[in-house]
Amino acid sequence: MSRQITVLSWNFENNGGDDAAKRLRAHELLVSLNPDLLFRQEMWRADADGNKILYELEAVLGMRGWLGPQACTAIFADLELFHPVREWPVTGPMWVLPPTALAMRYLPAGRDAAPLALASYHLNYASGTTRLAEAEWLSTWADKKWTTPAGESIRMACLAAGDNNSYPIPGVEGDPALPVLEEIENEPHRLHRSYVALDGTRVMDTRPDEALRTAGLEDVARHRAVKYGNTAAVSRTVNACETHGPDARIDRVYATSDLLAAVSGFDVIEVSEEDSDHHIVRFTLDGDCLSDVLNQQAHALAELTAS
Repeated sequence: MSRQITVLSWNFENNGGDDAAKRLRAHELLVSLNPDLLFRQEMWRADADGNKILYELEAVLGMRGWLGPQACTAIFADLELFHPVREWPVTGPMWVLPPTALAMRYLPAGRDAAPLALASYHLNYASGTTRLAEAEWLSTWADKKWTTPAGESIRMACLAAGDNNSYPIPGVEGDPALPVLEEIENEPHRLHRSYVALDGTRVMDTRPDEALRTAGLEDVARHRAVKYGNTAAVSRTVNACETHGPDARIDRVYATSDLLAAVSGFDVIEVSEEDSDHHIVRFTLDGDCLSDVLNQQAHALAELTAS
């Protein structure tokens, strides 16, 4: 039976703040879900005192961690399955909260397989204009190249997960409905989550989703819901509240289309509001299928070169 690779993404609120016990409980919860890859957001202060908190979390999780610029985001991985082959410490000029971005080799796929491009990101909270620019820069990870030992260049498959602070384009059964702008009580939040359309009306912000999907990064939950009827995939990731509006699917996972066949499951693990304001997104990858995907481009290139 093929190994199932568990991938989690979580915006754990303020990284627990100054509450070390809360942070420990949160990461023990993650351990209970047996992750092989973990995308984290709001890693505040994990870089303080020589990355002290980062290393504490590595010990709890039993995984190695990579902390993005300004401790905004992180990626953790099981080194028995994944091995880093490069990092991108500079991710573009437009980020308020820079992502963690790196390429990793999936070891069971073999040394000739292409690596995976990975990004853990957190789009801007207050500016729809900035969010759109950030999403456009995030799309560049769908076009990252890897040079083979033979000197040939191939495009890497990409997984990106994070907090979008905006909404998916509606139209999928089970997806939370878009908020009604005028029903959002917090007036600054109306601005933060909307933009002025070409007809002059102010509408809820779905532009990052549209931009990423235009660039070939598919909303994995949407894909699972549409193709397999898995409506649990499009469950809320933040709860309704009086000031900010109804349930929403703010946290999402995007993947290049070549990886969709490897996705074997998708759901959302709800946590209490005392623990975090975001729920945990979980999906699984079929290990054998992932190996096939990562080897496919290398094999195709070898055949092309031989011909």
